[in-house]
Amino acid sequence: MSIEREISVHKIYKLRELKLPEQLHDLSYAQCIELCAEIRARLIGTVLRTGGHLSSNLGVVELTLALHRNFHSPQDRIVWDVGHQAYVHKLLTGRADEFGSLRQENGLSGFPKPAESPHDTFITGHSSTAVSAAFGMAEAMRMDGDSTHYAVAVVGDGSMTGGMFYEGVNNAGKSRSNIIVILNDNNCAISKNVGAIAKYLTKIRNSESYVRTKWRVEKVVGKTPVIGSALVQKLKASKDKFRRGIVETTIFDDLGFVYLGPVDGHDIAALDEVLTVAKSYRRPVLVHVRTIKGKGYEPAEKNPGEYHGVPKASATVEGVDQIELASNNPEVSVDECYSTVFGKALTEYARQDTAVCAVTAAMKYGTGLQFFAQEFPQRFYDVGIAEQHAATFCAGLASMRKLPVFAVYSTFSQRAFDQLIHDAAIAKYHLVLGIDRAGIVGEDGETHQGIFDVPMLSAIPGTEIYSPAGYKELEQCLHRALYDHSGLVAVRYPRGKEPERCADFCETEFTHDRGCALLLITYGRLSADVQAAAEKLRAEGISCGVLRLVHIYPIPEAALDAVMQYPNAVFFEEGSTEGGIGEKLAAQLLTRGWKGNYRLSGIHGFVPPASVPRCLSQLGLDADGMYQSAKALLSDGTA
Repeated sequence: MSIEREISVHKIYKLRELKLPEQLHDLSYAQCIELCAEIRARLIGTVLRTGGHLSSNLGVVELTLALHRNFHSPQDRIVWDVGHQAYVHKLLTGRADEFGSLRQENGLSGFPKPAESPHDTFITGHSSTAVSAAFGMAEAMRMDGDSTHYAVAVVGDGSMTGGMFYEGVNNAGKSRSNIIVILNDNNCAISKNVGAIAKYLTKIRNSESYVRTKWRVEKVVGKTPVIGSALVQKLKASKDKFRRGIVETTIFDDLGFVYLGPVDGHDIAALDEVLTVAKSYRRPVLVHVRTIKGKGYEPAEKNPGEYHGVPKASATVEGVDQIELASNNPEVSVDECYSTVFGKALTEYARQDTAVCAVTAAMKYGTGLQFFAQEFPQRFYDVGIAEQHAATFCAGLASMRKLPVFAVYSTFSQRAFDQLIHDAAIAKYHLVLGIDRAGIVGEDGETHQGIFDVPMLSAIPGTEIYSPAGYKELEQCLHRALYDHSGLVAVRYPRGKEPERCADFCETEFTHDRGCALLLITYGRLSADVQAAAEKLRAEGISCGVLRLVHIYPIPEAALDAVMQYPNAVFFEEGSTEGGIGEKLAAQLLTRGWKGNYRLSGIHGFVPPASVPRCLSQLGLDADGMYQSAKALLSDGTA
């Protein structure tokens, strides 16, 4: 070995010294281990400062490094399911210098984003989509005559609870495409994995000793002169028969995939080996990789769910210092907030009514249903990451005179649109949706903002929608949703705590503070800022009324009567204006012959990452923006 080569092998490289991701191929295993340690320290120091997904990224450090050592991104297309575990991928694809801007305004996204880098091949933020996307890419390569490159879907075991995963593997398994699915099995999604799939994975993990033996035999035979490589090919060709003599076939084999694993996801040498084997098949392959969520950071290893999503620290965090998460994890609702108020109120109603059931899609703690689950486990259902199934399951319960309540984040409710129409609304089954995280959620950005639930739900005939401003109203609206309506009813509420101004609100239809020249209209938590804007206008001598909707759809007739009395009206909506309540109110005013000036201030398009206050300010939906919008309407007299 030359002196230069020896120095290269033993040199410890820092991220900033490497040409990424190309130079990763040249690192020794010792160098890889050192680089992984640096990456973990960087993850902890940055994510505890910016907030974000920590334990999931700590668990895929070696796996991500191995992927970029064995594939040539972006020619090989790596698709991250959900994408919250792609921070290491960002560090290894030329974004290390920008990593401190993670999830900040104008900074790096917390999810893969093609506009940010060609290495982010597909935008992801919701679960179970990667196999379908990767199969599409693999088929496009095949049609273009590219048999050299691969499409790789990295899927967590939690995403396997979503039906779309099986739709993808069922379709891909019939093909001859160069698609490789990496099953990252850490036995823990946001909430503990549930159902038969989790048990199935536990079962096939027990075959790991067989896999070790098989690879050991192949290594020895491969080194045998003359006959070695030919014999290895024969062993590989008869893999299915060889394994079936020792362990049962897997569901993946039956769906047409070559199944490899389980493999230690923190052993880079083993990962290199299995990925090399996977590439050699040139047909659909599933590689089962076992990892530890939170690997390398003791607090996260002990409590991976607590450290799945962490808040911003109040001060700069250096190195591997621990942050106190007892009540601040944004994915675990434990303090008093809209989610816990909802969950406690539902639990109280369940004490009085044995028909009440609670359903969640892998978000028991995020939606505040832990209280219900503890007290009424026989009426609580965590269906996994399966919103479509959850909606139809609720319809099934309702068809048997049960009273199901499906608590779901606004952004994830979009996935159940067809089921809400076809399986619930047409038959007029009575089920209640608790739409959590409605409106702006902040740093998670475009894929997670809760701005489309109102246009979606209001498009479904017969649907009733409530949007309370404070905790008391939330409790009352939930009661009305349960007992004053039939059919599909939604109660939507934002993430976090109620604004102080909303604490005393107690209404289920609407309130109207009268004025003369101008009417400000809104619903939900924006009520606090609208009140502040109205006070500022009144202080300037502008007679200003405030109409605050609570039962936002169908719009109460009496609320429409109130608007008709004003020559000028401004509607402020924390949601998409296209198909929103402001647009619907304008249409109804037009049919009534109203001749006044109308301005709609809401959200057009998608909302990029920034803090919630910053997003609302940029959208003109804070008190100052509302004041300016009202003044503009009065000054120019245009709609």
